Amino acid sequence: MADKYVIGIDFGTESGRAVLVRVADGEEIASAVYKYENGVIDERLPFGGPPLPPDFALQDPDDYIRTIEHTIPTVLSAAGAEISKNVVGIGIDFTACTMLPVRAGEGLPLCREEKFRRQPHAWVKLWKHHAAQGEANALNEVAARRGEAFLPRYGGKISSEWFFPKVWETLKQAPEVYEAADRFIEAADWVVWQLTGVETRNACTAGYKAIWSKREGFPSADFFAALNPRLRRVVDEKMSRTILPAGTCAGGLTPAWAEKLGLLPGIAVAVANVDAHVAVPACTVVSPGKMVMVMGTSICHMVLGNEERFVPGMCGVVEDGILPGYFGYEAGQSAVGDIFAWFVENGVPARYAEEAEARGLSLYSLMEEKAAGLKPGESGLLALDWWNGNRSILVDADLSGLIIGYHLQTTAGELYRTLLEATAFGTQTIISAFVEHGVPVEELYACGGLPEKSPLLMQIFADVTGKPIKVAASAQTPALGSAMFAAVAAGPERGGHRSIIEAAQAMARLKDRVYRPNPEAHAVYKELYAEYVRLHDYFGRDQGSVMKRLRRIKGGKGK
Repeated sequence: MADKYVIGIDFGTESGRAVLVRVADGEEIASAVYKYENGVIDERLPFGGPPLPPDFALQDPDDYIRTIEHTIPTVLSAAGAEISKNVVGIGIDFTACTMLPVRAGEGLPLCREEKFRRQPHAWVKLWKHHAAQGEANALNEVAARRGEAFLPRYGGKISSEWFFPKVWETLKQAPEVYEAADRFIEAADWVVWQLTGVETRNACTAGYKAIWSKREGFPSADFFAALNPRLRRVVDEKMSRTILPAGTCAGGLTPAWAEKLGLLPGIAVAVANVDAHVAVPACTVVSPGKMVMVMGTSICHMVLGNEERFVPGMCGVVEDGILPGYFGYEAGQSAVGDIFAWFVENGVPARYAEEAEARGLSLYSLMEEKAAGLKPGESGLLALDWWNGNRSILVDADLSGLIIGYHLQTTAGELYRTLLEATAFGTQTIISAFVEHGVPVEELYACGGLPEKSPLLMQIFADVTGKPIKVAASAQTPALGSAMFAAVAAGPERGGHRSIIEAAQAMARLKDRVYRPNPEAHAVYKELYAEYVRLHDYFGRDQGSVMKRLRRIKGGKGK
């Protein structure tokens, strides 16, 4: 019997990437990346559209279609024509919550309609769209006042990054878009809808981003009406109560898409998933006590547990949310790689760029080299890693970054290392919160772009946390995870796998290298972390803090 293959597509913040994987052993036959044509839309809409308000982060759904059209033919071409006949499934994952308003029928995005082309709320709202913070604050106040049972499952706060604050923002700011939308849907589910012609909703995004639970469903109509009377029937009028678990087959690939991509019609398309969550089994993790860190522009922290615990500031705990039979916990940091990119683009003197060019290095490589030459604590600097707000454990997008300890001898290398360290301290606050509230974190696993690019960062994370860090073998771990779920959706009768546990055992691998903590460095970082916590609580837990006042002044709102 010929080998069978699956394709996984990971839709990220700046690009989409696909891998073609052999079902039997997880060997990655080919991969391809498509950089989104319109990227993150945070300054003005494409095609001469108007400038955007602060904290907007939008995307173009056509970039997702172009990703499919580019990456799948590319990997099939690289692998050879015969393999395309033996592809049995496609799986996708997405950054989340990333949602858009669409029409019924075929799911036409409103931003494609001429009358909504220049209306920002008709476009995709990316996960890091933070303009709905006011709605998130109000939602949390109403939920707390009503004693809503769902609130503890989300660490006591629903984030502005999640589904309903964004929907409510649309209703308030662009009621005409709200009325025109037959559906508000996660981009992940929308892509599956396009590939299969069938609208589905996946349990992962519903559970973590849209306040849905396996036992209780969505919040009551009375809760939504307490937010705004027009939201009373938002679930029934604009969404769906039919939620499908990960690994389910959403439908078969349509003949039109099959012809366009060079695949067989009817092959299994898996129910969509979230990038961080599919990465867990792709990192070989299928049991509790092991935290998976998906490290890129941001970090998602994923842990499995045997029971439901309420952890302040976590993003959510969802039964079967990551793997069946376990409670899946999620936390995260809103900016990590984004911070390093910001500094390299805006904070490095020209002479460093000249040195990098003369030595044939990237500026990132040069900054890593400079930072690696320093010892923990040597710079006298300390930073709070809130350049894009705080996702966990404070859940506050209105917080901002801070560096303390500048002096006239401060160098760019010292600043860069301080930012690396700050992100590790941010992860340590998350680990501490889980452990203190009964969710064990005994081992650390990492995947994503940063572990591939920055050995120094990984060593700092090991030194700060005091835990060894194992790294996924695949450079495209979420895409591999999606391919694994595609194999489950195909099932053994088509040459796939019976379960995601079986798929992980057959298809997932780790690198040989393990980052182990240096005891001397860990001792210094324990001291620095204590100071980080003092700054974290001083600036982060004061609702009238200088960070918030500065933000109000910047927005022209004064006191």
